[in-house]
Amino acid sequence: MFPRRVVITGLGAMSPNGNGVKDFWRNTCDGKSGIDKIHSFDPGDLSCQIAGEVKDFDPGVLYSRGDLNKLPRAVPLAVASATEALADSGIDLSQFSDEDFESLGVLIGSGGAGFDFSEKQFEIYFSGSKNKISPYAISNSLVGMLSSELSMYFGLMGRSHVMANGCASSTDAMGYAFNTIRFGLEDWFLSGGVEACVTPAMMCGFQRMKVNPIHFNDDPTRGSRPFNKDREGFVLAEGSWMLVLEELEHAKKRGATIYAEILGYGSSCDAYHRVAIMPDGKQSTRALTLAMKDAQVDKADVQYINLHGTSTELNDRIETLAVKKAFGNRKIPASSTKSMVGHPQGASGALGVMVTALTLKNGYMTPTINQENPDPECDMDYIANEGRSAKVDIAISNCISFGSKNSALVLKKWAD
Repeated sequence: MFPRRVVITGLGAMSPNGNGVKDFWRNTCDGKSGIDKIHSFDPGDLSCQIAGEVKDFDPGVLYSRGDLNKLPRAVPLAVASATEALADSGIDLSQFSDEDFESLGVLIGSGGAGFDFSEKQFEIYFSGSKNKISPYAISNSLVGMLSSELSMYFGLMGRSHVMANGCASSTDAMGYAFNTIRFGLEDWFLSGGVEACVTPAMMCGFQRMKVNPIHFNDDPTRGSRPFNKDREGFVLAEGSWMLVLEELEHAKKRGATIYAEILGYGSSCDAYHRVAIMPDGKQSTRALTLAMKDAQVDKADVQYINLHGTSTELNDRIETLAVKKAFGNRKIPASSTKSMVGHPQGASGALGVMVTALTLKNGYMTPTINQENPDPECDMDYIANEGRSAKVDIAISNCISFGSKNSALVLKKWAD
């Protein structure tokens, strides 16, 4: 009988504030920021010199030096988090049959992913060293290579797709994976998001847009301050958050641990502007209400929202407006993990869904840190500065993206 039920059975994280789900979750609950001065390159005279970078990560444990020279940074980040997610889900690839390898697919989200590799190739080209351009310059600059690399690394021969939908990419990837499983086309997916966009050209591009903070270079952990009146913009971040999504009976048959159930997915488009949000928040509200309608839950049932919360003037104000419209001005507890991680662009949804699933499982709502100077137009309960123990049964992860896109997923606490 359709639709079938879909659950989350495995988690893996490579985050600026913690490598591995255990450290990531502990630090997020404790309000520990992973934002610091940029270390991956010399920021020179960039006005914003801070970012959320993954620390203490040696990709050499996954790939040879020769292979690493052919790959963008996003690939080993994705492989590291996917390895953890598969193991956490109890998947032993050494015991897989040919049919198993053909059934497990990859459906992830990313805004671009090959940024660093592309920039290096352009540098080589414009320096006049055309003969030194990598033969992989094209293939490894395409966002679609991410799922291919994951499929090849693990030998997974199911569907292999990437959603590239700006900041909503991984929310939409998980939404599509959810529906593909729900309507009987697959039983399970490795899904989530990855981004490695902290590069000189990306930082410069965002500087030209004037969307990064410029007064916190000497105090990096305070740079991302969603919903504060004195917020200056988002702190660019990298990271990878991978999940195993699975049909309920398939998961039970394996004896898998279940973190949460996915109930519904909603998506809309403002059809308004390349980078700005529609001021009335109507379509963001609609994405939330569509997700709740799909999940067959009432707005009164929702007890927590993991917000997009980028720390930009427009996003925070309009997202607040959209949530208030969707929930009838009820002060529903909500928080922005980006206050501690920064903004990982297309991986934002996977970050939000992972935190939401762990909130449901552990009964703890993580904080929005740096809540020092409230904006009167941002007047929700943002779980300011300190997390909060609470029984949460229904929660939402929300995303808003460049290109006027909005997406949301509704999750439910799993009860045996």
